[in-house]
Amino acid sequence: MSNKELSKEESLTLITEMIGQAKRNVAKGGSFYFLLWGWVVLVANLGHYLIATFNWYEYPYIVWVLTIPAAIASMVHGARRSKNSTVKSHLDSLYSQIWLAVFVGVLIILFFMDDVNYNVNAIILAFAGIGTYISGKALRFSPLTMGGIALWISSVVAFNLNPIDQYIVGAIGIFAGYLVPGYLLRKAEK
Repeated sequence: MSNKELSKEESLTLITEMIGQAKRNVAKGGSFYFLLWGWVVLVANLGHYLIATFNWYEYPYIVWVLTIPAAIASMVHGARRSKNSTVKSHLDSLYSQIWLAVFVGVLIILFFMDDVNYNVNAIILAFAGIGTYISGKALRFSPLTMGGIALWISSVVAFNLNPIDQYIVGAIGIFAGYLVPGYLLRKAEK
């Protein structure tokens, strides 16, 4: 590699290409997470609602164990993507850190669910909206941005319902905020 200085135009082209590569790295395979978590959380929300409403089982929250294999699948998929990635940029790292922050926020809420009067679904929808909205802005992919807004609207609606009915709103919010944009993102990846 030579030590030749780049012209302003060459520097701008190089920076633009690096930013483009970073966006492709983040976007490529990003639909996997939205679709995986969209389906898992939608099924868990509906399952929790049905079990609680019809008293099918004493512990309706048992359906949330579905998130354990989903978390493992996410970690494995992320590790493989990271290993196969040719270029790692600041945007790649930032994107991961955004979702790590959302995850930590959700864990804190779950730990203190009694203190928030079991309105955890409404709060989790707000956190998911933040991650999805920022993802949409970072990728310049408006369906994700709109998905974040749909999750925030679902959060507001859920706060006005009892904790059990929040699971129906959660399922609808996840469908609009994760699954619809996730399938559109998958289509854009191809």
